[in-house]
Amino acid sequence: MVSMRTKAKRFNIKVRKKLRAKNVISVNFSNIKADTLAGITVALALIPESLAFAAIAKVEPMVALYTSFCIAVVISLFGGRRGMISAATGSMSLLMTSLVTTHGVEYLFAATILTGIVQFLMGIFKLGRFFSFIPQSVVAGFVNALGILIFAAQVKQIIGQPFVAYIMVAATLGIVYLLPRLTKSVPSPLVAIILMTVVAMNTHFHLRSVGDIGNITNTLPSFHLPHVAWTLETFLIILPYSLTLAIVGLLESLLTAELLDELTDTRSSKNREVKGQGIANMVAGCFGCMAGCGMVGQSIINIRSGGRGRLSTFVSGAFLLILIFVFRDTVKQIPMAALNGVMIMVAFETFDWKSLKPLSKMPLIDAIIMPFTVAIALWTNDLADGVLVGVILSTLIFSWKIAQIKVIKSFEPDGTKQYTVSGQIFFGSIANFVELFNYIEDPTTVVINLHQAHVWDHAAVTAISKVISRYEKLNKDVVVLGLNQESESLMRTFS
Repeated sequence: MVSMRTKAKRFNIKVRKKLRAKNVISVNFSNIKADTLAGITVALALIPESLAFAAIAKVEPMVALYTSFCIAVVISLFGGRRGMISAATGSMSLLMTSLVTTHGVEYLFAATILTGIVQFLMGIFKLGRFFSFIPQSVVAGFVNALGILIFAAQVKQIIGQPFVAYIMVAATLGIVYLLPRLTKSVPSPLVAIILMTVVAMNTHFHLRSVGDIGNITNTLPSFHLPHVAWTLETFLIILPYSLTLAIVGLLESLLTAELLDELTDTRSSKNREVKGQGIANMVAGCFGCMAGCGMVGQSIINIRSGGRGRLSTFVSGAFLLILIFVFRDTVKQIPMAALNGVMIMVAFETFDWKSLKPLSKMPLIDAIIMPFTVAIALWTNDLADGVLVGVILSTLIFSWKIAQIKVIKSFEPDGTKQYTVSGQIFFGSIANFVELFNYIEDPTTVVINLHQAHVWDHAAVTAISKVISRYEKLNKDVVVLGLNQESESLMRTFS
């Protein structure tokens, strides 16, 4: 007989499998140490990034810091991708600038709440599935452009610094890549940041530090409803911004989730992530914060440091608040060179080097999609623009390919001419289809064999009818054969 202990063990295994399948809130207790240390590392990296994004959005530094804390904590509970970091981001900050400049920061808080509502509704109606239509070449372009932008931003910050800053960047990279060969008990980026901070505090080198980027106060965030007139006029002002923020935020979040899926060989719930981003932004707006989304760089730091569960995301947000409230004076002295070194590592880890190998083997028209996506993103300094143009280009190339129709012409012993058509007959290919036939020169009986073709829409039925009509005007008989069941049904419906 099977013992009670064995039955209980089997039951627990089944429950854990069901929980993982549903991606419910859970903590991997075997990875608590790694998740905690990874979250601390990410929290240190979030501070300078958040301060920089605050400057872009033209808001107070604490707004961006509170945003990173709030969104990270909320998304750790409701998000669909374990181990992913969501916070204030540069792409979202760029979209807020004109709203803050024209109407003030309170309108930004209102727009953030509306952004969350829009995203949550998109999750309810499962619209996140449409983001899965983004081609892999465009995703590779997004990732590669992000890697280049991260690297360029770090180089820009390092240039003009004292020579010792370059040494500190090199030392940080050395620790990050060499320490894991000795031990993986602690995240190498965390060790690098701590050691470089100790060096900077004891040598008194004139290095740019976190405190030089923006003012950090030790106040806690509080509930704050936007001070705006809740009228239709206000709604119409913030709606365009909220729609743009919602789409761009989900685009970056879902692409980040897809990247982490590949890095960790696990699956995420995209629809749950959409709803989670909506909840996070609604909560953020109610606490005087701006809209945020998934962060590729910080997520990779988290994964690289051993973070795999929701705890790592939660710790990144919670420890960020502890850093602000308790260790503010120490945080201000963290040298930017150390953080620049960590982010350079992130840039190299982000860039998809494997995506370059197939380019020489691919057809030229397919090979240009990824580089073109990268080029647009770098030119506009906006990843969303690069992805949008990449998707449009991919769609046009796909439409052009699928619109190509081939035909084989042959004569039967009885003098009948047969056209064997292969390809997809739809609104994009009908012009080419109609011109395939030699109406005047053909014999009195013509066979159109559609065994290797498919009729997709009303336009295709109209085109076939047009071909038949032209032959009938010339007193010639036309036989259409080889229609599959779906195509035949469509022909009967519209003919």
